[in-house]
Order: sequence, then C-alpha cells, then structure tokens
Amino acid sequence: MDFARYLRAPDEYPMPAAMEARRMKIYRDLIYNNIENLVAGVFPVLRSLLNDEQWHGLVRQFIQHHRCQTPYFLEISEEFLQFLAQSAHLFPELPFICELAHYEWVELALDISEAQLPEYKLATNDIFAASFCVSPLAIALHYQYPVHKISPRFKPILPEPVDLVVYRNSSDKVCFMAVNPMTLRLLYLMQVNQGSSLSELLTIIAGELCHPHPEQFTSDAGSLVKELCELGVVHPVV
Repeated sequence: MDFARYLRAPDEYPMPAAMEARRMKIYRDLIYNNIENLVAGVFPVLRSLLNDEQWHGLVRQFIQHHRCQTPYFLEISEEFLQFLAQSAHLFPELPFICELAHYEWVELALDISEAQLPEYKLATNDIFAASFCVSPLAIALHYQYPVHKISPRFKPILPEPVDLVVYRNSSDKVCFMAVNPMTLRLLYLMQVNQGSSLSELLTIIAGELCHPHPEQFTSDAGSLVKELCELGVVHPVV
C-alpha cells in the first residue's frame, strides 16, 4: 500500500523505509515516463496547447487520483479521457478541451482497431435500389467546436458546431472529412435501418427536410454515396 501510494504521489507521501532510494527513483520515473509518453503520443494537439507546467501537472494528477479499470496499456488513453472530463474546469481558456481529446482518441481507436474493411463491388447501374452499411472503421461525430482545426494558433472560444466522419481507408490511413448534417443523418439511418434501400432512406430524409426538389436531392445524394464508397466510409450490402 505504501509502495503504490508513494509511486502515485511521491511529493506527498514518504518513501517506504524498507526501500532503497535509488531503486524507488527508477520505479517512480519508469511509471511516470511511460504514462506521460503514452498520453502525449495519443493527444499531440492537446499537449501542444499546454505549457510544460500545465501538462506535467495534469499527468501527475491523473496518475495520483484516477483509478484505471483496465490492465491494458493502450487503454490508458481512454481512461485519460474520463479523467479529463472531470478536470476540464482547470482550463477555462480551452472550452473545447474534452472534445479535442475525444477526437484525437478516436483517431487512435481506428488506427489500432482489428476490424477489417469488407470487400465489395459497387454496382453503378442502380445504386438507389442497393442497401448500404457504414464501415466498421468509420465513426460519425458531432462537436460544438471545430476540433479538426485546433492548434496553438487557433483556439476557438465560442462554439462553431461541426460534423465530421473519421475513417480508416483501404491503405490503413486514418482520415477525416467534414460533412453536413444531412450526411450524418444518412449514415445514422444506414445503421438503424439495415436492409432498406438507398432510395427509401433518401425519401425519409427528403420528407424530414420538406425538400422542394426531392428528385434533385436524390441525385445529389447518389453522387455523395458513390464518393463515400470510394473512400471506404460505406459499402453496399451484398
């Protein structure tokens, strides 16, 4: 108990008397450096927004106060997300900090995912009669801040809502694309109405929008779906 408590917070608790100081320093530095290197690698933009004092203080708070529920090292980044949600108030000048961290974590999740892109062939004769599924390596996201643009030179203070699709393509590269709410709605309907044809899904959306020109809307949406197929975001059900 004393051993673990000291490693978590060496500045607050005494070193166990039975342990050699040199050995304890090795353990202490090993734990901190491994965790710090991991989270810095997963959240590089977040790291770039904080000075050294802020960043190392945040990591030390995480080690000291958060009780991880997983023994897997790669899942520590997800635990860090949970911790950050409780600590965001420490950075009022960065109101987007939780959304930014989530966006960076999604990129990691897709990068290490063991899911595979299904093999498919898109029929060009009548895609509107086909049914489509969202790739297991694509995630549709809605944020209040434009997290894909944030950098040390751009730190939005006021919300600027954005819809994004983050995906891993056939070259195993994680990419993103900014989309409109209609695209996000279409991807959602593909997930919850599996088996429905593209035409049926577009009819639903056109009705929701009270679109004045549903035929033009359907044609434009067809071009969008072809593009999403080429990117690997969706694929036809065969």
